[in-house]
Amino acid sequence: MSIFERGPVRIHYEEAGAGVPLLVIPGGGLNSVLANLTRTAPFNPFDEFNDEYRCVAADLRNAPEGQSTGPIEADRPWDSYTDDHLALMDHLGIDKFMVMGFCIGGPFIWNLIRRSPDRVIAAVLAQPVGSRPEIRDLFYESNLKTWAQVLMKQRPDLTTDVFDKFLTRMFRTDADFVFTATRDFVRACETPVLILPDDIPAHPYSVAMESAMLAPKSEVSMYPWKEPKERIPLAVRQIRSFMKAHRDR
Repeated sequence: MSIFERGPVRIHYEEAGAGVPLLVIPGGGLNSVLANLTRTAPFNPFDEFNDEYRCVAADLRNAPEGQSTGPIEADRPWDSYTDDHLALMDHLGIDKFMVMGFCIGGPFIWNLIRRSPDRVIAAVLAQPVGSRPEIRDLFYESNLKTWAQVLMKQRPDLTTDVFDKFLTRMFRTDADFVFTATRDFVRACETPVLILPDDIPAHPYSVAMESAMLAPKSEVSMYPWKEPKERIPLAVRQIRSFMKAHRDR
């Protein structure tokens, strides 16, 4: 594991394997950390794909269980995280890359494509986060009660007001669809995407499938793909085929 520093930001990351670069974004919401790839993910992309891909992943900035730290940028929360992902790729000398994200990785991927469409070769969105109109404040309230409370104990300089502004901008100001991209953007997106839906409050099936229907170069997995667990290898096989078909783009 390694540390990359960019101004006041410190990113803890890991890489393994060789070949086409694959940025892996762990799940876990704002506590997205490397450990989640072995602890909570349905499968570990490092184990599955490092035979053909240069896998790179990092603790999310300010994840309480991780080692990445930096300012809380209340006016641009999504973009601050995307800054870190792109800067890490720059640090490693990587221009074009594939990306696979679990959970909150979904919105991060759409933001990466929006910000740097020429760099993202193809993307895999597994159990992606989305906004449900009937529980609009789900992410704001849950993160204020958990993520923010833990982080305030670690960082006495941060206040409830800072977290309120950050989470409001992140999850309430544009609380629609996939948070970081509009339907018009997804409809016009030329980046190949593979979507593996889930259906829990934080990972709405309807939003995942709407994204798949809108994106002109999308594919979608079987559903459910995580249960029974015997189906997971089939999903991994589809991911491998999808990435192989697009990695030379």
